[in-house]
Amino acid sequence: MADVAQGLPERGLRFARGRARGYFHRRWEIHERGQGRVPETGPVILASNHIGWLDGPLLVATAPRPPHAMVKEEEFAGKTGHLLRLVGQIKVSRSRTDVGAIRQAVQALQAGQCVLLYPEGTRGDGEMTSFKGGVTYLALVTGAPVVPVAIFGTRQPGEPGEARPARGARLDIVYGEPIRLPMQGWPRDRGMMDDAGEQIHDHLLAHVSRAKDALKRDLPGPLPTGSSDG
Repeated sequence: MADVAQGLPERGLRFARGRARGYFHRRWEIHERGQGRVPETGPVILASNHIGWLDGPLLVATAPRPPHAMVKEEEFAGKTGHLLRLVGQIKVSRSRTDVGAIRQAVQALQAGQCVLLYPEGTRGDGEMTSFKGGVTYLALVTGAPVVPVAIFGTRQPGEPGEARPARGARLDIVYGEPIRLPMQGWPRDRGMMDDAGEQIHDHLLAHVSRAKDALKRDLPGPLPTGSSDG
């Protein structure tokens, strides 16, 4: 594994972003708010809601800083897997505590990089009501601020998780105010983790609610029965 100070490779990621951002803006009507809330330097965690297949590629291409996203291991096969490795994304298992993926994310943050994850764990209604603990662990171990992200338009009501938005569809990305918790060394007990997780979860919930009010736009609701949760 690369030395911690070096972080994760970004040459391929920066090259791909340069190509993909223009394509995305030509294909869809993308509106971004609050980009200035993402710190320009230092470690940062982008914690996004997750409603459709396009969420990951959209943020990797357009986020204010090049993000290293936590991507399910099933995607790391064939040409897609080769591309994901080339652009420095992080393979993660959703069926177990993936120590290797966590170590890579910590490595990136300690090197002052940006890590993107989805606290809901899977695609769904995007309301942030479900919450996995990975973002809490990373925030406490590294002291990195957590910037909430709310995405709208990548899936319409009733559509499956694999759906792609129609050409020209309006996509909204709203970045919120960072929440910063002090770095906590070992030991980090259960009470500390639960309290920090509650603070972060409340912050993410509030951001999604504010974004809906500001945009006058609703999220798509739950996935239809039988749809892949990605």
